[in-house]
Amino acid sequence: MSHGVPHRLLASWQRSEAYGVPLEEITPVFAGTVEDDSLFFQAGQEALDGLQRTLVDEPVSLMLTDPDGLVLTRGSGDHGLLRALDRVHLAPGFSYAEREAGTNGLGLALADRLPTLVRAEEHYALSLAGYTCAAAPVLDPRTGRLLGAVNLTTWADTPPHLMLALVQAAAGSTASLVLARGAGHDSRPMPRGEVRRLGAHRLEPGAGAVEPARLSTSWRDAFDLAVLAQRCGRVVAAVGEPGAGRTTLLAQALRARRPHGRILAASAPAPQDAEGWLGLWSPELGKPHTVVVLRDADALPAWAAEQVRDLVQRARRTARPVDTGGADGTTGTDATDGAAGAPIAFTCERFEDLPAALRDVVDSVVPVPPLRERPEDAVAIAEQIALRVRGREVGLTPAARRALADHGWPGNTSELVAAITHAATRADVIDVVHLPPSVLAARRRLTRLETFERDEIVRVIARPGITMRAASDELGISRATLYRRVAQYDIRVPR
Repeated sequence: MSHGVPHRLLASWQRSEAYGVPLEEITPVFAGTVEDDSLFFQAGQEALDGLQRTLVDEPVSLMLTDPDGLVLTRGSGDHGLLRALDRVHLAPGFSYAEREAGTNGLGLALADRLPTLVRAEEHYALSLAGYTCAAAPVLDPRTGRLLGAVNLTTWADTPPHLMLALVQAAAGSTASLVLARGAGHDSRPMPRGEVRRLGAHRLEPGAGAVEPARLSTSWRDAFDLAVLAQRCGRVVAAVGEPGAGRTTLLAQALRARRPHGRILAASAPAPQDAEGWLGLWSPELGKPHTVVVLRDADALPAWAAEQVRDLVQRARRTARPVDTGGADGTTGTDATDGAAGAPIAFTCERFEDLPAALRDVVDSVVPVPPLRERPEDAVAIAEQIALRVRGREVGLTPAARRALADHGWPGNTSELVAAITHAATRADVIDVVHLPPSVLAARRRLTRLETFERDEIVRVIARPGITMRAASDELGISRATLYRRVAQYDIRVPR
């Protein structure tokens, strides 16, 4: 705190000033018609409708925003409050992100990804001093991705009791509805903020030890871009879907330039753990022969991203030339940059989702293709996974190879790791019968009964030498029904 002002609030004021937000009166950006057909919008609207019924006689306005602060919907039983909010453009179609509106409840909740209460005098713009706002971010329980925020706004002289609790409850209900209605999708654990060293022998589970030369052209092209950026001392952001191998690509590129270097991987933490997480790895930033790969940097709260930016800029100013230890056995400083190179690299799903402070320090963006766009890599990666699981080479039948190459891998390498780990513990030579049923069928949402039926069909028809007649007899259904079910579940069993 500084002079009694909480750190988060002070940081937000400083950002608002840097953005050039007017002190007197703001005019938020109007984005036009909002999209109302997303799962998040429908879930949020249902959660707010339930809360609105309990607050119908209260001077409170309930709002839903997207991750960029765009107000999607607004409701209140107090028409005077709605008219007042119209005057400050806190209405559907307008963006109340910090960059446009300065410090406010929903903008700060989105920036820091934490529940936030901003009282009258705490707003940056004086035109908002007549209101108190509470907001809570909504994270997708399946992926951890920021979906938007729930916001409650009332008059400044209204006691803010329970506002923060109410908005957190509404955000939690929205996330629960998203999870329930989005059933059938893979979940990704919420960030824990782990920090670990990436060894040369194991860059990342499954794909790390596969040499780029053995992989597809699209992977090698991305690898070459990352190597070139490293050679020029640029800060790189590897962009792509979770599980596509973003950290692997960066580590391989770093290893190609510094075979004996030290690579630390720091995964973005939950927002409330960010301060301690920074203390774990920041002392290593800028040390000779050390590069930090900051994973899922798009999940960092704004204040933590600003601290990372300042650390990176300080490390780059004080960097000294080091021996890069060339792969050809030579030594000496890389003449192209004359310095130790970039001390950090980032991974994220989309570059535009990186906090603005981190976008300022990124010099090169390297797109990492998902596994479905390089199906030929699935077999090479699978062989490496099986080797790691069993400690020796495990064979793949031609049918299994075709099945791996044909599958869409919506879960990318993470899904492949799970599938081959499952199969490699069951056989010395992996055939289609050893692969999970989901690999042999199209990826779509199934009921529990449909999943059981699909798995039973795959279990039977994947056995070598079995005919459709014999399979239908064993399953207790007619051949015509069996053929219909195979088509319905889009089951593909290479022969």
